[in-house]
Amino acid sequence: MTSNDTHSANNWVKTQQLDLLYAYSRLPQWLILLSAAGVVLVMWSHAPHNLLLGWLAVVTGLALLRAVLVRRYRACAAPERQRARWYALFYLGNLASGLSLAFVHIYIVPLEHFELQAVAYALATGIALCVSIIYATQFIAFLSFAVPAWLPPTIYLLVQDDPTSPYWGVIGITLSGCLLLAAAFLNRTATAIMAANQRNMDLLQGLDDAKQQSEALNQQLTREINQRRNAERELRQSHEALEQRVIERTAALQAASEQLKASEARLNLAIEASQLGLWDWNLDTDEVYHSHLEEIFGLSGEAVTRMLEHLTPRVHPDDRKLVRSTLVQHMRGRSKSYRIEYRIQHADGHWVWVEDSGRAVEWDSTGRVTRIIGTRRDVSERLAREQQAQLAATVFDATAEGIFILDPNFHILTVNQAFCFITGYAADDVCGTPMHLLSEDPDRNRFFQHLKSTLDSEDRWQGELMEQRRSGERYPQWLQLTVVRNPQGQITHYVGFFSDQTSHRQTEQRLQYLANFDPLTQLANRNLFTQQLEEAVSRARQFKQEVTLLHVDLDRFKHINDTLGHHIADNLLRQVAQRLVETAGDSAAVARLSADEFVLIVEGDLHKRELSQLADRLLHNLRRPMNLEGHELVVSASIGISLFPHTARDGLLLITQANQAMQHAKYLGGDGFQFYSDQLQVHGIERLQLENQLRKALDEKQLVVYYQPKQNLPGGELRSAEALVRWQHPQRGLLAPAEFIALAEETGMIVRLGEQVLRTACAQASRWYQNGQPVQIAVNLSVQQLRQRDFAEQVAAILLATELPAHYLQLELTESMLLEQLDVVELNIAALRALGISLAIDDFGTGYSSLAYLKRFPIDTLKIDRTFIAGLEQGAQDAAIVRAIIVMGHSLGLQVVAEGVENTAQQQLLREYACDQLQGYLIGRPMPASDLTPLLAQAQPVDNP
Repeated sequence: MTSNDTHSANNWVKTQQLDLLYAYSRLPQWLILLSAAGVVLVMWSHAPHNLLLGWLAVVTGLALLRAVLVRRYRACAAPERQRARWYALFYLGNLASGLSLAFVHIYIVPLEHFELQAVAYALATGIALCVSIIYATQFIAFLSFAVPAWLPPTIYLLVQDDPTSPYWGVIGITLSGCLLLAAAFLNRTATAIMAANQRNMDLLQGLDDAKQQSEALNQQLTREINQRRNAERELRQSHEALEQRVIERTAALQAASEQLKASEARLNLAIEASQLGLWDWNLDTDEVYHSHLEEIFGLSGEAVTRMLEHLTPRVHPDDRKLVRSTLVQHMRGRSKSYRIEYRIQHADGHWVWVEDSGRAVEWDSTGRVTRIIGTRRDVSERLAREQQAQLAATVFDATAEGIFILDPNFHILTVNQAFCFITGYAADDVCGTPMHLLSEDPDRNRFFQHLKSTLDSEDRWQGELMEQRRSGERYPQWLQLTVVRNPQGQITHYVGFFSDQTSHRQTEQRLQYLANFDPLTQLANRNLFTQQLEEAVSRARQFKQEVTLLHVDLDRFKHINDTLGHHIADNLLRQVAQRLVETAGDSAAVARLSADEFVLIVEGDLHKRELSQLADRLLHNLRRPMNLEGHELVVSASIGISLFPHTARDGLLLITQANQAMQHAKYLGGDGFQFYSDQLQVHGIERLQLENQLRKALDEKQLVVYYQPKQNLPGGELRSAEALVRWQHPQRGLLAPAEFIALAEETGMIVRLGEQVLRTACAQASRWYQNGQPVQIAVNLSVQQLRQRDFAEQVAAILLATELPAHYLQLELTESMLLEQLDVVELNIAALRALGISLAIDDFGTGYSSLAYLKRFPIDTLKIDRTFIAGLEQGAQDAAIVRAIIVMGHSLGLQVVAEGVENTAQQQLLREYACDQLQGYLIGRPMPASDLTPLLAQAQPVDNP
């Protein structure tokens, strides 16, 4: 082939390439315009309308200009003469189109909105991919579009700081690289094919020329033998040239085939490196081809031939709904492709997280999807790393300890929230700052240099420091530092953990204080008191001195605590402690032993008279009224005094003797003091013996019940009696209640004692009732019985067991019981009244008399205390009080009983005052039931008391 022929062939190829470019140039521009419309619709609510409309107008203008350019090119008679001009116009159009698509990524799509990024990038990138493939046959045309379309947004996304943009940039780089390789390959292949086609055409033309020459030679054979030889020679030359061209063409085809194989091998290597499993699913037959089954699922290729039969059942039950809905949405045309992550069961039984991407590629005539292709890859490790990173970040920010990370030069790289909370520094203020600059201590830099050298050799350090907050406040800090090294052993970071020890120190101080002082009164507690007493006794032994211990116990404090509440009782104890300290002054150490017990340690030789004066001052100051939240209280106390070394030889014996003396002072009525003596020990032993004997008496039924009759006025009938307990002591004979009731109250045996008395009295009243001598029996109650939650049920059970009608039982309460601020007391009183039991107030007028509880509680009877009856004849004041009580009781519909009637004058006055019942020695002394029965027989029977 001549040089002219080669030049002609090249011109023909370039003309054909230019024709192809303009033939396909309108389709890419319209695709870009379609993508622009989609982007505008997606971003309409998220980007300025002027920007969107302006950009759409530019893209539309480019499409129209491209259409005009194509029309003029086709109308041109000889475009090959102005080929450079047409190429330049085409490349300028490609450059503008590519920049218009790059504009989407940089100026229109917001970086912080991942969902909008995914949709907008899919629209713009997908169209850019399609257009790039269309232009791939012409490499310069491809570059004139792909470079402005891909390079600016990729660089822009890579340099952004937000979490997702760099990943988009990496994806852009990956796609750009793959696309560039594919375009280069396609361009090279297309160029080779076009050149080969042109050469083939030249060969054919050469064969035609040879044939014509042969015919010419045959016609001239007879005329010119020499011409024929020349023609044969030329023919042989032409044949050789043709063979050479065929050989060259075959070699070119082989080279192109080898290039295709190399490209396929590179593609396979890329797929292997990405660990992607390719799959191809025929929905008509359910057949599926899937690569990398062994690597992803542990399955062989023969084990997976059908999608629904072999792979779908392995999807985790919790993910099947998501997978199905995603596929359905895609097959309905809701998305061009899909990507989803779900769990699938590995062949060995564990669950594997896979990322599944796919798209439909074939449809039938009805629009139903018949083929889907896609990729799958195992993302379990990636998800696990992401979860571990998230957990680490959560722990880093949520821990209560301050955490900071330093570079090898001790500059702060990052801190957690606890660091900012403890130190007062914001994270932005300290990051990049040398650690030693956070404190104004001039030695801090030297300390950290020493610490750095220590860590270089030991990799770990911990200790307590005095650090400084941003406000300047100093605080104790427990610091731990750990070294982080790379695989080569070089230090890359220091990680520090620290905690604020301020609250820990305060807690230690508080615990130390609580170990020795009472938190309520701020006095020394039992622990510190014991130490002080031992030290005082030790000094007294050393210097031959004396130690006096005063044990102070408040009288009736429990009653105040129960009636007015713990809050007022606590305030009372504070004031008592204050008064004890003020009275004792510096001469004594004051401590609180328990709820209402205080002790005073007095060192030095004091006469008994001086100690008595001190005890009197203490009692006097305690008796001064206290105003607590509207309540005026007067408190008394009992004080026991013991002396070292006169009565006690050590501190423990001092405590015991002072307590015994205090108990004796309380036994004598309280509001006084007693010195310890040997007789007190005897009294204490006797009291302990009496307590044990009383317990035995309850077990052996030594308690008996006597009955004191009551007389009705004005008729004189005996309608009722009061049950009074006596103790038939084996050695001491019959004991009155005054000798053991207080002990029973104090030890808690009163509940059991009261239950025995109530059961015995009800049983006796039932016998009288069965014999036709009905008598209402009055039984005294203790407040401890009323505090029992099931007391009303116990009384009901006794009445049922003894077969006594409830109205023949009367329970006597004291005024102090009605002042109990306990719900259980009110509930028991209401329940007793609901049973039909009569309720009476005993010793009315001597306690905290109040008309309020007469209205509040269902009382039937008032019993006037014997002290008013005893003075009935001598004083007009007592008579007036008695008349007032009787009139008040009658006006409230209550019966009134006078206690302690001992002579006929009192009987006559009470009859004149219209008192309802009389009780006392004049009517009858307490007597056994056997003695009362004949008296009841003489009285007129009464069916309803």
